[in-house]
Order: sequence, then C-alpha cells, then structure tokens
Amino acid sequence: MKPKILALVGPTGSGKTKTAIRICQELGAEVVSMDSMQVYRGMDIGTAKPTPKELAAARHHMIDVADPDELFTVSMYREMACRAIDDILARGRIPLLAGGTGLYLNAISFDMSLGEHGADTAFRKELQQIAEQKDGASVLHARLREVDPESAAKLHPNDTRRVIRALEIYETSGKAKSAQEEEQRREGPYHVLVYGLSLPRGMMYERINARVDQMIDDGLVNEVKTLLEKGVEPRKEGGAMQAIGYKEIVSALRGECSLAEAIDLIKQSSRRYAKRQWTWFRRDARTQWFDWTMYADEEALIQQLLHKIRADLRGE
Repeated sequence: MKPKILALVGPTGSGKTKTAIRICQELGAEVVSMDSMQVYRGMDIGTAKPTPKELAAARHHMIDVADPDELFTVSMYREMACRAIDDILARGRIPLLAGGTGLYLNAISFDMSLGEHGADTAFRKELQQIAEQKDGASVLHARLREVDPESAAKLHPNDTRRVIRALEIYETSGKAKSAQEEEQRREGPYHVLVYGLSLPRGMMYERINARVDQMIDDGLVNEVKTLLEKGVEPRKEGGAMQAIGYKEIVSALRGECSLAEAIDLIKQSSRRYAKRQWTWFRRDARTQWFDWTMYADEEALIQQLLHKIRADLRGE
C-alpha cells in the first residue's frame, strides 16, 4: 500500500501558510513547500516566505534550496521533494505538501516525464526569434493552439518559455504535451490526499492588494536592489527575477515606470495569477474544498479540516 501524504492547495492569499502550520502542530506533520519561487535564497519578501517565527512553529522543507541565478526545474523539484518526503515518512511523521504551484503537485502525484524529451536547439532558436518580434508571443501561442489546444489553454500567451517548450515537445516527439501528460497520469509512489482553501474572489483580491502593500512596507524594493547588486540577471528568460513583484520593481528602479505604477502592476499580475491558480486547482477532482466564508470563524474551518484529514488518514 502506498503511503498517504497530504497536500494543501489554493490561490495566493487563501491562507495556506498559517493553516499548514496548524495542521503540522496538530498531526505531527512537516511542510514540504510547493512554491516555485520560495525555493530561491534571498527572495523572501516578494515570495511571501514563512517568517522566522512560522518556520520555527513547524519544520519546512524545499525553501531556500537554490540560488536566484540558477535554473531550477520541475524535475529538480521532484527529486529533492521526494527525498524530503521519504525522510519525513521514515521518521514516522506526515508530509504536508503546501503551496500554489500546481505543476509541483502533479510532479509529486503522478508518474510524469518532466523535460525528458529530446531537445531541438535549432527549432528552439527559431521560436525564440519569433518571440522577440512584435506580437511574437501571440503568434507562438496561436501556433501552439493549433497543435495542442489543451496546453495552450493552460498557458498565458506571455509565458513564452513554456509555450516554446510545448511546441518543442510536439516537434521532437510528434505528440502534444497534454496528450503525453494524460498518458502518464498514473499515480506516483504516494497516495496524495488533496485539500483546498478558497474564498470569494473579491475577498481574495482585497487580501492580495493588502499583501502587496505590506511587501513594499517590509522592504521589497531594497530586496530587489540587493539581488541586482549581487549580479542576479533581471531580464533572464525564465529566471527568478522574472517573478511577479521582482520584474516590476526592476522596471521602476530602471526608470521605466514609477514605483506607484510598479505596485499597481504587481497587484494586477498577482490577481491574475491567483485566478489562474484557482482554475488549475478546480480542475483537480481529488481536491476537497474548504471555503472560509462557510464557517463561523477561522478555528471552525481548521477544526473541520483536521477532522476530515484524520478520517481520510484512517481510510474512513
């Protein structure tokens, strides 16, 4: 029988960090982060990493495991996260995947091939040249939509790195990336029990806006300055500094927009990202949802969530 592990998902601002810590304290669990940006050292404020107090309240894994100038792939995440999960299980504790990166959840949940298809350097270069042209991102996205509409629906037209990768997979294998993923959607080495936190969109957007303001107050601008001073490349395609909150501040520091405009862009991009997260996780039929507005208070939701988790762990 495969070991059961837990996963707590939801869009940005849904309260995952605080709730995950309570689960750990109540059930003897440890957090395995599923945040694609919290893996980077020195990127604390803009990624909303758990505070030192929160890190002390529950053991966390997969935070600060990479430098911001290195490429951290999904395959690397899966390898490191599985080692952490196995270690937690070996010590008789419960692994709790927590975060908003759906691809990380799938990488742990299913036997997916990640970046194992052959590369075509010339073809990739051709696509990158198209991307650099006016309306190039839209052209590439439309091209992907013709050969792999399912992948195209999941990817934003401006996410050129992943759009190019999906086109490259089709070119080298003759199969759509989405079709290959469906074939490989077999359960991996763990049985993952997935729980989701949700709240009405308006409330979520208010929390996101407030979080961005707090990040600015906490020193996000100085954090970005420090990263630039350390030589982290701000315009590297797919690099850490292209994350929401960082690229906008870089633009402000370079005089391409005002700080106020950058803050508005961060809020706008964060809201859009949360909407995409919500769409992704809602498609996962495994997820058992807990909406904050359906409970009298925070404690009531947490107690009901804990009750459900305990029953699922027992197999009831």
